[in-house]
Amino acid sequence: MGSGRYLLKKVFQALLTLAFVLVANFFLFRILPGDPVRTLAKNQKLAPEQIDILRKDLGLDQPVFPQQLLTYTGDTLRGNFGVSFITGRPVLTSIASHIWPTILLVGSATILSTIMGIIAGIWAAWRRGSSFDVGSLGVSLTLYSMPEGWLGMMLLIVFGVWLGLFPLGGYESTQGLTGAAHWVDVLNHLILPMMTLALGYVGEFYLIMRASLLEVMGEDFITTARAKGLRDKMVRRNHAVPNALLPTVTLVVLSLGYVLGGAILIEAIFSYEGLGLLTYNAIQSLDYPTIQGVFLIVSAAVILANLVADIMYTYLDPRVREA
Repeated sequence: MGSGRYLLKKVFQALLTLAFVLVANFFLFRILPGDPVRTLAKNQKLAPEQIDILRKDLGLDQPVFPQQLLTYTGDTLRGNFGVSFITGRPVLTSIASHIWPTILLVGSATILSTIMGIIAGIWAAWRRGSSFDVGSLGVSLTLYSMPEGWLGMMLLIVFGVWLGLFPLGGYESTQGLTGAAHWVDVLNHLILPMMTLALGYVGEFYLIMRASLLEVMGEDFITTARAKGLRDKMVRRNHAVPNALLPTVTLVVLSLGYVLGGAILIEAIFSYEGLGLLTYNAIQSLDYPTIQGVFLIVSAAVILANLVADIMYTYLDPRVREA
């Protein structure tokens, strides 16, 4: 019964948060300076009469509240995210065509940085004060504080321009490659943006894992395990690391929730055709339906990831459920 109430409470909180995001999503981008109709009219050189017709066709001639809000809410609940102001394509179609490159990029970067950060954090904490601990801590702090956009541009200049080892941008070449050649080409375009994100994330995972393990190492049950005569390797593997992983598990699950959001700045720098670049272009042109669709899906992914992390915690640490 306690587990059921806890689960229902978390699901209700997630739905309530999603409802708030739905409303905030509508107003958030309408406070941006500029007028999407004027932008379209300027690009297409429309007459004033045509501008009025365009504004009516886009549904922007009605008051923002409550008419536009009610229309937006009703359409969203029916799964209709609207049509892009710029391309004329359904928003869901645009998102579907950009979502897999982003999953590939941010998912692979998250997995790589998680493995590197956790292993390095465990090794450093267990040998606190060693040369590896001091050196890895300095590198991790540097990477954690380094702007990802600057890091991406440096990697692009060094490995793309100076050395010419990797393409300067894009998701794939426009040569219509198929089979193994296609995947090699995609991987070649993926390496630089993936390494940028992985290096930016690894410091965070390292610091969390190191701090958590150092805290666990001071607990009484670690002292008891050592007093029993257990080998150092067994104490670390069976007692210290499993308990220290709890904060890192939450961070990993939440990071996977951000996979759908991509990295807007990184995708813009590398012209990587994912959700981040789609969002960047939509913001530039004030494409309300596209911005709202991407933001809502990303928010839902983060809320779902947070819910999964809460549920996992009840099994990993029963004290959370009892509280």
